[in-house]
Amino acid sequence: MQKMLIIIGAVFIVAGLFWPVISKLGLGRLPGDIAVKGDGFAFYFPITTMIVLSIVATILFRLFGK
Repeated sequence: MQKMLIIIGAVFIVAGLFWPVISKLGLGRLPGDIAVKGDGFAFYFPITTMIVLSIVATILFRLFGK
């Protein structure tokens, strides 16, 4: 369990360092992401982005997992 937490932490650190590059890829603004804006209210739910990231994570875990 400790090894998995360290790996997840390292992934977050790397993602944070590369965030300027990642944001230019358009993640978070894909078709299907839900954005509702009102007077003094904003709701954003990146459902398509989460699905894409889930698929990528699943592929990586299957390739590098036991």
